[in-house]
Amino acid sequence: MALAIRPPRFQPLPAPIPASPASTTALAARPSSSLAHAVVCAAAASPFTEATSSSRYRRDAWSYSASDGDSSSSSAAAAAAAAAASSGRRDDEIALQLPELRRLLEALRASRGRGAEGEGGGGGPGRVALVGTGPGDPELLTLKAVRAIEAADLVLYDRLVSNDVLDLVGEGARLLYVGKTAGYHSRTQEEIHELLLSFAEAGANVVRLKGGDPLVFGRGGEEMDFLQQQGIRVEVIPGITSASGIAAELGIPLTHRGVATSVRFLTGHSRNGGPDPLYVAENAADPDTTLVVYMGLSTLPSLAPKLMKHGLPPDTPAVAVERGTTPQQRMVFAMLKDLVNEVKSADLISPTLIIIGKVVALSPFWIDLPKQGAQSIENLYATTKR
Repeated sequence: MALAIRPPRFQPLPAPIPASPASTTALAARPSSSLAHAVVCAAAASPFTEATSSSRYRRDAWSYSASDGDSSSSSAAAAAAAAAASSGRRDDEIALQLPELRRLLEALRASRGRGAEGEGGGGGPGRVALVGTGPGDPELLTLKAVRAIEAADLVLYDRLVSNDVLDLVGEGARLLYVGKTAGYHSRTQEEIHELLLSFAEAGANVVRLKGGDPLVFGRGGEEMDFLQQQGIRVEVIPGITSASGIAAELGIPLTHRGVATSVRFLTGHSRNGGPDPLYVAENAADPDTTLVVYMGLSTLPSLAPKLMKHGLPPDTPAVAVERGTTPQQRMVFAMLKDLVNEVKSADLISPTLIIIGKVVALSPFWIDLPKQGAQSIENLYATTKR
């Protein structure tokens, strides 16, 4: 039976990619009975801010400004910072930014002092807004998030805040990248805490931008707790978490009457950075629960067998979605038993969200399975009904 597939909604059809003889042979060698299917777009620039991307250094150019105003010196400093980041020399990069960060703090403190002396007795401490920006599509921002972004004095942003969202920052605001990726943290969590505190105490209106929702696997709770203990006013502006945004994009209901009675969010990260995910309890393998795994690309080879070992059927439908809701979105649909190999074959990269559960087969992008495969899915639903 031919596979019936259509592209994700709100996404243009990618231009066809000519297959080389080698790739044609490789595809032909794959078993025709495979129940996996990948919807893959042509490779494109990342919609997010990578550690060494040129867009990052354009946005953060102010932090490398030379004290004498020499633009060539600033450009040289930014180039040196990019070289430090690409070689993993985090401390060197931070050192290049410190002089301008100190100057900004001094200016804010001076302004706060003048406000305290003026009428009305202003000059109080600033505030911090923890703002969720959703999975990447700027149209998924809340109105409250847009207003906070436009009113910010200083924006500290993570890697998974899309370029389109950052374009909404006001012209007078300063942006500072504090993102983390595997093997390179531009700032430690403690350093991020201190930056937020220092600028808020100096009177700035600070916006902390995080992908998805700031309180779902975003360490927003740690930042909120730290700042509140220091007497700083914190506002949390929720965002559409990746599970909801990406599932909606693919037409996957996370819960569905008679199919999935609950949904569970898991982190695929390992605390020690190894290949094994955090402990997966037996009840995480409940066939009536939809599992959504964040940051699980590197630990998927360990996670999938554990889920099957604890009782999740090997033919459970699953999908892995790279850069969901952005024009660069790619996705791989497969049975759980095939998911690891199919994700590897598609060469998906971070960020990738994984959804596992019977509801995946309700997506309009799920493949038309051969009769035997379709029957196995029907059996899953029949078991639920019984």
